[in-house]
Amino acid sequence: MRPIKKVYDNILETIGHTPMIRLNEIVKDFPCEVLAKVEYFNPGNSVKDRMALQMIENAEKEGKLKPGGTIIECTSGNTGMGLALAAIVKGYKLICTLSDKQSKEKMDVLRAMGAELYVCPTNVPPEHPDSYYSVADRLHKEIPNSYYPYQYDNPGNAQAHYDSTGPEIWEQTEGRITHFVVGVGTGGTISGVGKYLKEKNPDIQIWGIDSYGSVFKKYHETGEFDEKEIYSYITEGIGEDILPKNVDFDVIDYFEKVSDKDGALATRELAKKEGLFLGYSCGSAFQGLRQLKDRLKPEDVVVVLFHDHGSRYVGKVFNDDWMRDRGFLTTENSTAGDLVRAHEHLPLVSVQPDEVIAQAIQKMQKHSISQIPVMKDGKQVGSLDDSRLFQAMIEDPGLAEKFVESIMEAPFPEVAPDADVKSVAKLINKDNSAVLVRLNSGALHIITKQDLISALS
Repeated sequence: MRPIKKVYDNILETIGHTPMIRLNEIVKDFPCEVLAKVEYFNPGNSVKDRMALQMIENAEKEGKLKPGGTIIECTSGNTGMGLALAAIVKGYKLICTLSDKQSKEKMDVLRAMGAELYVCPTNVPPEHPDSYYSVADRLHKEIPNSYYPYQYDNPGNAQAHYDSTGPEIWEQTEGRITHFVVGVGTGGTISGVGKYLKEKNPDIQIWGIDSYGSVFKKYHETGEFDEKEIYSYITEGIGEDILPKNVDFDVIDYFEKVSDKDGALATRELAKKEGLFLGYSCGSAFQGLRQLKDRLKPEDVVVVLFHDHGSRYVGKVFNDDWMRDRGFLTTENSTAGDLVRAHEHLPLVSVQPDEVIAQAIQKMQKHSISQIPVMKDGKQVGSLDDSRLFQAMIEDPGLAEKFVESIMEAPFPEVAPDADVKSVAKLINKDNSAVLVRLNSGALHIITKQDLISALS
């Protein structure tokens, strides 16, 4: 039977030829045109599909990977996904080692695609036997007919981007590109694309985005591998505590570091302003470019490569609680409702005006609280504050047996759940130590000075 035209034979044939998309709202303050090479259009939703397939095909040609073999790789997740696609189509088994900082979503996807996972601790040096590098190497030595691509040093990594990603970018920009910006991890993307573009036009600037806690920037600028630069960071997919052979420092013109917080906020901003639901390192790549925008001129054409898709980070960067726990959410968009969300399922601790003060003190001690509202018939009629209560008891030792209404102060101010944090903070002063927020359900919850300090820090 004659095959139907314009139908791919398998999923691997859909890798590459990803779109170039102009950025608009988020770059209004930039002096020039900024284009995004959006790599989540690859079937595995990341740029790593390109090099994963290249490494496997090279290994097959070189006889390093034989039918029925096992692929073993250390990965932050995306390379694992590309290898999983290749393994499924070509009939190999896949084992991935990952560090425990990688998102649950990445691990779930890899398992769904048939990979066997070994999750290793992040905070150990590369040479430690429990590092994800060492575990992959050990498994490779133990398992017969296995192949360990080791993407960091494998020349197929950079080759894939020299052969495909670089030419695509050159063609899509009609050769007008002046700057290429990308996050650097294994180094294959920036080195392969950078080499191709430099051959086309040596004046094209290649900018690498690094993370605080990584060695790249200082090594590029000084030639020194400084172990003091290495410390734990949260951003996934960029930065390293080693120097991969795939990082061609001669091709890279400049490195810019981006903080975990700034990268995360930029990732969320790209989704809201451009409709691009991207991974964590994509936000870091754009934030690095934003930090360097003063170097750009009106005639420049900048291409920033966005590595992967946001579906792998819904439990992290796109989760408000995760962001808030790490102090990443900005206060500009936080509300009174946000401040009480973590305990809105709990009832408000309060006292009645006809309770004795000793009972109020017991409640405050039991719940470790310093302020408590006084309620009657569901309405707030007063308040107690531990510092003023302490002073009053010094002046009147018999106060504990009196009723709350004899010493209670004015009710705490009440705000709506959509009140912004800064306006709530203005209500806290020397005469007023807390604020109540009435949720849409009608329930009241308290916001203390400590809650606001945490939100504003």
